Amino acid sequence: MPAGGFSSVTPAGVEFEAKITPIVIISCIMAATGGLMFGYDVGVSGGVTSMPDFLKKFFPVVYRKTRNPGIDGNYCKYDNQGLQLFTSSLYLAGLTATFFASYTTRRLGRRLTMLIAGFFFIVGVVLNAAAQDLAMLITGRILLGCGVGFANQAVPLFLSEIAPTRIRGGLNILFQLNVTIGILFANLVNYGTAKITGGWGWRLSLGLAGIPALLLTVGALLVVDSPNSLIERGRLDEGKAVLRKIRGTDKIEPEFLELVEASRIAKEVKHPFRNLLKRRNRPQLVIAVALQIFQQFTGINAIMFYAPVLFNTLGFGNDASLYSAVITGAVNVLSTVVSIYSVDKVGRRVLLLEAGVQMFISQVIIAIILAFKVKDHSDDLHKGFAILVVVLICTFVSAFAWSWGPLGWLIPSETFPLETRSAGQSVTVCVNLLFTFVIAQAFLSMLCHFKYGIFLFFSGWVVIMSIFALFLIPETKNIPIEEMTERVWKQHWFWKRFMDDDEVAAVTNGDIAKKNGHANGFDPTSQL
Repeated sequence: MPAGGFSSVTPAGVEFEAKITPIVIISCIMAATGGLMFGYDVGVSGGVTSMPDFLKKFFPVVYRKTRNPGIDGNYCKYDNQGLQLFTSSLYLAGLTATFFASYTTRRLGRRLTMLIAGFFFIVGVVLNAAAQDLAMLITGRILLGCGVGFANQAVPLFLSEIAPTRIRGGLNILFQLNVTIGILFANLVNYGTAKITGGWGWRLSLGLAGIPALLLTVGALLVVDSPNSLIERGRLDEGKAVLRKIRGTDKIEPEFLELVEASRIAKEVKHPFRNLLKRRNRPQLVIAVALQIFQQFTGINAIMFYAPVLFNTLGFGNDASLYSAVITGAVNVLSTVVSIYSVDKVGRRVLLLEAGVQMFISQVIIAIILAFKVKDHSDDLHKGFAILVVVLICTFVSAFAWSWGPLGWLIPSETFPLETRSAGQSVTVCVNLLFTFVIAQAFLSMLCHFKYGIFLFFSGWVVIMSIFALFLIPETKNIPIEEMTERVWKQHWFWKRFMDDDEVAAVTNGDIAKKNGHANGFDPTSQL
């Protein structure tokens, strides 16, 4: 494996017996509707903010600028902090909600946390669809953000814990697939509602978010909690019964004993957030935080939030811009399906590195075209170049959708040990939402000031993240979650130095008797 990988895997790992049962597939599909809601919220805001009736009611200053491009250039007509706050307030609220979601995920379980998310989503949708003023609109977005915080905390954990090891990557990416389907659904809805006369099309766009909100709520009522969560909360018999049910076999004792041991070690950790900062947990924390920052600085959310606005800026006209957004949304969905099939075959690293090259090339070419063809007061982008820009943006979106998009959630959810998993996921979601908020709040202003240079800005970040992936992100495919320390971190050329401290040695010595007592060969140090 190239530099930055790890040397040959030790044979210590145990592949537990598990069938791919209908209950696992159904549970994962139901849980992943949290991603559908998140995606719809991402996609709907860009289309709604390009609708004249919506702008006229809530953002009259922006409306006047779009009606008279001479007031500001093409790149600056949507530059408005209030308009950006409509989009970004959701992510700031999600950031705050994540701190509470970490507690509920650990104490109340993954299932109940998803139910809380569904409740926030439903109330937020009602307020948005019925909004009479900007305060009501923003309040609805804030409640939707709380739902995002709870859903993004619980769903990836639930999917990672309930899925058999050999298809864990594919099932976990169901969350990201639903995010992309949500974005596409929102783009299609916006395309239809933009044609409604009477000024209420935007209400329908915002109100239809109730469909994924109800799906998540009903799904949370129907699914079983993960065995990891039940055992973690002391419900051993129930956890064992659920494990037998989801694995479709009676030969679950080795996996059950490993989960019980992992839970015992986790309970010894009284302060999971403080424990996250310990030296032995630094590799997982650094990679989780870096993945979230890099995911946002690919520029993907800037394009997905504001796709119609961006295409409008390039002179596509309202109908054509919404249509182009639908095309990019469809490419997003199809490429995420590619990721589901390939992530457990070719591995995580190959997808990240290939996508880095593809994203960099497409962004640089887009910047060159815009530099020469789209000026502040140019009326239109030549049809041939317009089509080329859409193709290049689709090339960029496809690369992201089979790499940094889904893997930004998958890798952190499968690498944290149980005792810090809830806290680690909380930090992951927090950092993601923080930088999503930053990009959402700043993008239209950056577009105004950087102009075509915005794509060069993001392409520079793509180079940095690709170098990081090459040297510092190890391969985790087909490795049981509870064995990551032994089989990944202790084998990696760089991160292994964080595994050899006295703390790990002390725990190893203290638990050696217990280890010898287990016939399944479980290594307690794999939890540290």
